[in-house]
Amino acid sequence: MIPDHSLRSLPGEPPSTIRLSEEAGRCVACGLCVPHCPTYRKTLNEADSPRGRIFMMAALLEQRLPLSPEVLHHLDLCLTCRACENACPSQVRYGWLADNMRAWIEPQRQRPAGQQRLRRMLFDTLRRPYRLRSTAWLLRAYQASGLQQLARKSGTLAALGLERAEAQLPALPKNRPLHGMHAAPGTPRGTVGLFLGCVAQLTDASTLGAAIFILNRLGYSVDVPHAQTCCGALHQHNGATGTARELADDNRRAFGSPALEAILHAASGCGATLAEQEPSLPAPLLDISSFLSQAQDWEQAQIAPLQQTIAVHEPCSSRNVLHDQNAAYQLLQRIPGASVMPLHGNDQCCGAAGSYALAQPAMADLLLRDKIEAIKVSGARIIATSNPGCAMHLAAGLRAEGIAIEVLHPVYLVARQMGYEHA
Repeated sequence: MIPDHSLRSLPGEPPSTIRLSEEAGRCVACGLCVPHCPTYRKTLNEADSPRGRIFMMAALLEQRLPLSPEVLHHLDLCLTCRACENACPSQVRYGWLADNMRAWIEPQRQRPAGQQRLRRMLFDTLRRPYRLRSTAWLLRAYQASGLQQLARKSGTLAALGLERAEAQLPALPKNRPLHGMHAAPGTPRGTVGLFLGCVAQLTDASTLGAAIFILNRLGYSVDVPHAQTCCGALHQHNGATGTARELADDNRRAFGSPALEAILHAASGCGATLAEQEPSLPAPLLDISSFLSQAQDWEQAQIAPLQQTIAVHEPCSSRNVLHDQNAAYQLLQRIPGASVMPLHGNDQCCGAAGSYALAQPAMADLLLRDKIEAIKVSGARIIATSNPGCAMHLAAGLRAEGIAIEVLHPVYLVARQMGYEHA
């Protein structure tokens, strides 16, 4: 096995074509990854399997294959769920290879000028989360005023190409201030940092507030640095690896306080990206459920009983990259009366995958259909997941079918049983 450091780029330096070819060459084409690939299971096309995609990547690098629309289709259809990595006996780092191949391919693409401008605008907005926060009141007014229903019925959203993206948007609560120091009452047990992410500040602010609420109750002060920014996941997965490295540098500086004993995240996709960046963050990085499930003084917390079945959806980033999926179960089991169970099919992606649900709607809907059927069979009235992108995707699918089932972060659900309310 090649040591990890030989597979990473130096800070600010993209991997060479030789290093990409070497990594692709580690695949021995055994096929053990193939049955674990969500897209292959749907198309039964070898070109939509990890083995087939690695073959195409190697052929592109060696100039044995032209960069045709057909090749791009098969490569773009990959979710980068990384289920293949867990099955690979040669330990091919498929996620690293796929991300850096997209960066290698991007300058060669023939994107329309409008699409190029839209990509630049999106990437620029994500790296400046304050811009997302500044538009929150507009979106809340849109939802509360009746304009949302009018826009949906009139066909305006479809005409603008925004119908699918708008359907993913959850009801937005009023934002509460999150940045700054949230001191625990009395003598604090310690201080932890909280990573907010970018889109989550808009769509999942209730979970971030719930995290601060529980941490304070357990005696931890929470430092939420103003200077933190996007984790860079969407940039990393869409060929903008240079911007992702710049964002990583910004976050390392933002969380530079020596007082932090840990940096916590409430989104597994962000956590997976942050965990693999080099150099690493200046304090240990942990999923909020992992940290809370091991925290002390829970006996002092008053958690109201909940006589409900909770089905846990395990995000790919948690199951295949961070390998911390058990933490959600451990935390939820602290709720008296709750029956906690895994959602059937957790070994397969739900189809959200960052921006994938918008870029590849047909495949995303096929994968979502399996999850909706699994939810129906489960009998659960609450779905818990630690990825806000998965939560939005699942909730949108349930709303479309008129199914009234909550999709919540485990931390929010526990906090709610402790009396937390997010206006």
